[in-house]
Amino acid sequence: MVVAEALDFPGAVSQGFDLSDARLMIASALEDLAQSLLEEGRPLPVPNPDATAAGADLIELAPLSVHAGSSRV
Repeated sequence: MVVAEALDFPGAVSQGFDLSDARLMIASALEDLAQSLLEEGRPLPVPNPDATAAGADLIELAPLSVHAGSSRV
């Protein structure tokens, strides 16, 4: 198992069977958390380019795309 954590997005932690799977899972976790925050009217965390994790085997950038807007019911 591979554990993935978004260092500058509190609560975004996931895991996968291998690195590729962990990347997919953390991307999904990021999108779900971002969508939840936006739906609650809360701001998204500000990216921290200096975020580091002691003991991490790999640190890489991951894109996040969230569509926000009002919907009419």
